[in-house]
Amino acid sequence: MTAKIFIDGESGTTGLGIRARLEAYPKIELLSLPADQRKDPAAKQAAMEQADIVVLCLPDEAAREAAVIAAALGDRSPRILDASTAHRVAEGWTYGFPELAPGQAEAIASAKRVANPGCYATGAIALLRPLVDKGLLPAEHPVSIHAVSGYSGGGKAMILSYERGEAPSFEAYALGLEHKHVPEIERYARLARRPIFAPSVGNFAQGMLVCVPLLLDELPLKPRGADLEAALAAHYAASPFVRVVPAEPSGKMEPESLNGTNDLELRVFANEVRRHAIMVAKLDNLGKGASGAAMQNLELMLQAA
Repeated sequence: MTAKIFIDGESGTTGLGIRARLEAYPKIELLSLPADQRKDPAAKQAAMEQADIVVLCLPDEAAREAAVIAAALGDRSPRILDASTAHRVAEGWTYGFPELAPGQAEAIASAKRVANPGCYATGAIALLRPLVDKGLLPAEHPVSIHAVSGYSGGGKAMILSYERGEAPSFEAYALGLEHKHVPEIERYARLARRPIFAPSVGNFAQGMLVCVPLLLDELPLKPRGADLEAALAAHYAASPFVRVVPAEPSGKMEPESLNGTNDLELRVFANEVRRHAIMVAKLDNLGKGASGAAMQNLELMLQAA
């Protein structure tokens, strides 16, 4: 049976990535609107009425409006996968991180509405949630997260600025401490207090590192770095996309080697003499951080169709 998929916002970075992946997928019919009708609510609703699954690759407010249009179809409403931030902590939406916890992949497969995770949030939650679940990191422990992304995650204006050579080589941003990924990190990592999140962007197109530093003796169980690594390895043992790998002896990491994949690598760098550790997640911000994760969720949703 052929599944019909409509990508609302197919001309954006994430939409293009999802479309490219779907074009190679068997038994998929991609529905599309002419460019001059892509913001027409009536045209959108007509496309949604034909679709089995609608993928929203839109700014947040437009994604909320599109979800309302779909809901108005009642029994004819399609299933929705939202790649925006709009519904990640909204009631009635399933969080689209299959590796989050046992049963999450099954919940995504059967869900009517799925919210794709944010790129930074994917790395941060992947590092934090297993430790909270194992009791190695208390939910109320103060957490700071530092990250760097390629400029492709910043939207059309940022991409153009870097491609023209007008942007700085490196830039810290969101220093008002209100980044839109923080609510989902707090909720799905099961943190009881809001983490401090310090993102930045570098002069490379795609790739991402997310770092969580820890003072090991400040944790109640006073774990070793090996304990953190073991907890991560146990949590992701059955995952085809998330791997726990040894920390590089050089103490250095680059962000781009997973580009073009849906892979996520986790490392624990620990200094047992100082009792310090830094956990690092590496991913492609356009892969596991965006269209790759969306495709993983779509495959789960299609299996249940």
